[in-house]
Amino acid sequence: MDDLQRMTDIASRAVRVPGVVGVMLGGSRARGTHRADSDWDLGVYYRGELDLAALESLAAAVTGGPVEVFGPGGWGAWVNGGAWLVLPDGSHVDWILRDVDRVRRVWQECRAGRYETGMQAGHPLGFWSPAYPGEVALGQVLADTDGELARLKEETRHYPEALRTSLSGGALWDAGFSASMAAKSCGSGDVLHASLCLSRAVGDLVQALHAHHGIWCLNEKGALAAAAALRATPPGFAARATTLLGQLGGTPEELRRSLTEAERLVADVRAAVGD
Repeated sequence: MDDLQRMTDIASRAVRVPGVVGVMLGGSRARGTHRADSDWDLGVYYRGELDLAALESLAAAVTGGPVEVFGPGGWGAWVNGGAWLVLPDGSHVDWILRDVDRVRRVWQECRAGRYETGMQAGHPLGFWSPAYPGEVALGQVLADTDGELARLKEETRHYPEALRTSLSGGALWDAGFSASMAAKSCGSGDVLHASLCLSRAVGDLVQALHAHHGIWCLNEKGALAAAAALRATPPGFAARATTLLGQLGGTPEELRRSLTEAERLVADVRAAVGD
C-alpha cells in the first residue's frame, strides 16, 4: 500500500465516526509541491456533534498508541481542532477539524465579497477566512459520505469576483496603513513596532496579489515565493521584500530607510494591479 492509499484508508475509516461527513487531503501534498519529509494534512469535515472518543480510538489504531484529539475550538476559533499523529513508519499526519456548515457560511460570505481575519496560533499575520473555501478548492477529496465535499469543491473552483475586488483593495489599503504606522516608530528606534507593521504590510501585499489573480492564499508559508511568480507582480518583489524584512535595521536612520522601501513596494504593487 503506497502513502496515498494509506491516507485514503485512514479517511475511509474516519467517515465511519459519528459526525464526520468527509475527509480531504490538503497542504503541499494535495498541491504537489511537497518534499519527501512533508507532513500529510487531512481535513476532517464534520457536522453537528463529533464523536471525539471514536476519533481518538481510530488515531490509536493507526498509530499504535494513545493520541489526544482536540475538539472543536481546542486550537482556536479558526484553526478549530484536530490531532498530530505519528504513524509506525515515522510519517506525520495532521488531522484538522473543519465544521462543514461553517465552511459553507464563510464561502457564501466570500461570494458576496466579505471576509475577515482572526488572530490565531500558527498564523503570524492572522487567519484569513477565505482560507476555508480555499482549502476545499485546492484539496483532494479522499472520502465523502454523500458527495457534499465534491460539490463544494466544484463550487469553489471559481474565485469570486466580488472577493477578488474587495480583498485585493482591502489588503492594499491595509498595507499602506501599516507602512504609515511604522513611520511613527522610526524616530524612536522602536524596532518591535516597526518590524510588526512592515511584516504585516508585506503579508498584505502577498494577499492582494493572490486575490488580484483570483488565486486562493491559505497561509503565509511559501506565499511570498508564490506571489513573486504571478504575472502582475512587480519585478524583484520577493527579493525586495526579503531584503526589507531581513535588513530592517535598528537605528532611526536604518528604520527610515526600510520604511521608504516599504512605501515604494506598496506603491509598485498598487500600480501593478491597477488599483
